[in-house]
Amino acid sequence: MMLIPKRNFDFFDDLFNDPFFTSHESKLMKTDIKEHNDKYELLVDLPGFNKENIKIHIEDGYLIINAKTEIKDNDKQEKGKYVRKERYYGECSRSFYVGSQIKEEDIKANLKNGILNIEIPKENDTKQIEEKKYIEIGE
Repeated sequence: MMLIPKRNFDFFDDLFNDPFFTSHESKLMKTDIKEHNDKYELLVDLPGFNKENIKIHIEDGYLIINAKTEIKDNDKQEKGKYVRKERYYGECSRSFYVGSQIKEEDIKANLKNGILNIEIPKENDTKQIEEKKYIEIGE
């Protein structure tokens, strides 16, 4: 018995799974952003990453998340060979603009079940929101 991933031979699936159509989609660090009254909450998927290998910092108003995971070289000790390897090993990074007033000490973060939860307080905006002015379109 061979363990080979199921493969459907559908022209459209093959076409739209081509890297030309999917290269813009990141397979790593998929992020949901929730807005609350006083804060933003980022939920970042980081399965298989340890919190010791995740670094979060602010630089020029951007919140930068770096995550790193390393391969453990057990291949030489184990018998057999891989037929397919899909787990990710390496380093990835994402950045989000949070504003120039936010400091590292204002941000709370925790990692649970492979999901990095980051809470960022909303920046106090002292400017009045100006009404939009539109340019009139002539005939």
